[in-house]
Order: sequence, then structure tokens, then C-alpha cells
Amino acid sequence: MLNLNRSTYYYELQPENEYNQLLMNLIDEQYTRTPFYGSPRLTAWLRRQGHMVNRKRVQRLMGLMGISAIYPTKNTSQPGEGHKIFPYLLKGFGVSQPNQVWSADITYIRLRLGFLYLVAIMDWFSRYVLAWALSNTLDVGFCLEALKEALIKGHPDIFNTDQGSQFTSDDFTGILLGNEVQVSMDDKGRALDNVFVERLWRSVKYENVYLNNYETAKDTYKGLREYFEFYNNERPHQSLDYHTPAEVHGMEGGERETRERIENRSRELCLSLG
Repeated sequence: MLNLNRSTYYYELQPENEYNQLLMNLIDEQYTRTPFYGSPRLTAWLRRQGHMVNRKRVQRLMGLMGISAIYPTKNTSQPGEGHKIFPYLLKGFGVSQPNQVWSADITYIRLRLGFLYLVAIMDWFSRYVLAWALSNTLDVGFCLEALKEALIKGHPDIFNTDQGSQFTSDDFTGILLGNEVQVSMDDKGRALDNVFVERLWRSVKYENVYLNNYETAKDTYKGLREYFEFYNNERPHQSLDYHTPAEVHGMEGGERETRERIENRSRELCLSLG
């Protein structure tokens, strides 16, 4: 009922010491500003801030946070053992209306004394956040909760994700295939394919999480619920011709001129990313 994973409601602090928690929060802030930074650059950046850490420590903390640099590498999001990888279906694909392409991603949400994970499902054309969920683990459960909630609101033609184990799991892909949704997965090292969700994370953190410095999972859920309501229904987007995601998501065919402007901007962004 609260859109919270059961384990999150009974949240216990993660077993990281206070200094590692500080480092993770610093990594999160810098990574949000510069998501193309991998562990070498983040290590160098931390050292410039006076933290004498080595790369192995930064790599471990990044793995715990579930993040990696968004330039091509050999070790991006890893599928689970035996999980099927689906081909990338969006190369040269023109998104011209809502519910053609949805995507999902996971991000790290810091608390004053701990952290959570947030998953969100977004419509590419309208930037509308269809569903989201919180968890204190990276198990697939909270992703399934968000997916089931999103599918109540509609069905996309294509659902795109990275190759993380949550999204390659048979449970997750099975729900999509059972609803006749085509599954698309980013090529390794192409996290920019989910650029719209990456931009969402930047907005969520700078406009809400960093400002509120949440203490508990309950407070985080309440604050994010209010933020996503604002994001969908009140916050105008330049890329949407200063409409809100809810307005664009509910557009009928008659708003052709606005649709064309949004489609052109989306196409220009995708082309600029190669």
C-alpha cells in the first residue's frame, strides 16, 4: 500500500562504517554531476578533497551503490548467471508518442545514516514517471513491484533497460513478454541509451534528496512521493516545450505541432549521443 518494499519498511542501517558512508555520499554527489567518471577519476577527485583512498576501495563502494561510468567499458551492469540478454531495439528508432518506449533504472539514495535504492519506470516520449519503488537491497523484488504498478497504467511497445541482474531476471522479462512487450537492453557500455532516466536522477537528487537529507525510509518515501507528484504534474520541461510530463503523456493526436517539436528535440538528443 505504501509502495515500499517490505524489507525497506523494516529498514535497518547498512553495515558500512561512518567514513565509508561519507565517501559514498561524496561519490554520489560527484557522480550525479559527472556520470562519465569511473573509479580512477573518482579516486583522484576524492584524493583532491583530502581523502587518501585507493581505487579498490572506490570500486567496492561504487559496486555497493550500483553505479558505473557511462562511457564504454568492459564491465558495466552485469546480468545474473544464466539470465538471457535481449538485443538493443532502439537504434534509429523514432519515438513519436507516449507508450512506445518505457525504460527503467536504479539509483542510490543517501540517508543521513544509511542508504536506499530507488527504481523508476519512465515513458521516453513524455518523461512521465509511471511507477517507482524503494528498497534497502538490490534484489529484484522492488523492481517487480514497480513494473506491475506501471503495467496497470498501460503497456509500451518496447521496454528498455541496462543489463543489470534485476532486469535480465526471468521474473522481470517474463512479465514483459507475458504482456506482449518487446524487451530491449542497452549494449554494454551504452548507459547513455537510458539518458532520460539519468536526467531524472539528477533532478530527483538536486531538487529533493540533497535538499532534505532524509533520515528514515519512511521520510524518504513521503518526500519522494510528493516530489514525483510535482515532477509529473507541475514541473514544466524545456524539452517538452514547457509542458509537464502528465500533459504530454495524456496528449491526443490533435496536438500535432507540440508533438512534432518534442519528437524533434528527442531525436536531436539521441543523434547527439550517437
